[in-house]
Amino acid sequence: METKNIMIVGVGGQGSLLASKLLGHLLMAQGFDVKVSEVHGMSQRGGSVVTYVRYGEKVFSPVIDKGQADYIVSFEALEAARWLPYLKKDGQIVTNTQQIDPMPVITGAAEYPENIIDQIKATGAKVDALDCLTLAEQAGSSKAVNIVLLGRLSHYFDLPEDEWMKSLEANVPAKFLDMNKKAFELGKNFA
Repeated sequence: METKNIMIVGVGGQGSLLASKLLGHLLMAQGFDVKVSEVHGMSQRGGSVVTYVRYGEKVFSPVIDKGQADYIVSFEALEAARWLPYLKKDGQIVTNTQQIDPMPVITGAAEYPENIIDQIKATGAKVDALDCLTLAEQAGSSKAVNIVLLGRLSHYFDLPEDEWMKSLEANVPAKFLDMNKKAFELGKNFA
């Protein structure tokens, strides 16, 4: 099996590190060699954060180059656009439609681009966009956006749902487990 590449992109404080940890755990449990690498700017709230998850029979490097990502999982629409050059020709983007203004927009030095999802689709990229924040709030916490995204991503993997649940159980504190399972289901079953 050739190595598969997943990029998790977002803004600091959104739970992208937990998402990559869950994915790494899930894929290792399936017997894959997995490399997870954090490459981030400012991991504080508001800074751009990128995590690479690579898996296959034997993975030598944790780094994903331009044009190599099979999947880009994005916590925020503009981040999906920013990392688009890394997507393979037939790659898949799974993105939250939520807009989080980056510093240049907050300070007034720039404007948030309009219709950013449509602009990404116009490049020919396959985009699965959903309002993860609303779904996370339905599950019980705005912090569950990461799990909603993983639920959506699970569509593109031929793995039984109970394997995803085992990874959640191994990585999420018990008191948050039911809420996270609900968030996963909402993302997975979003129509």
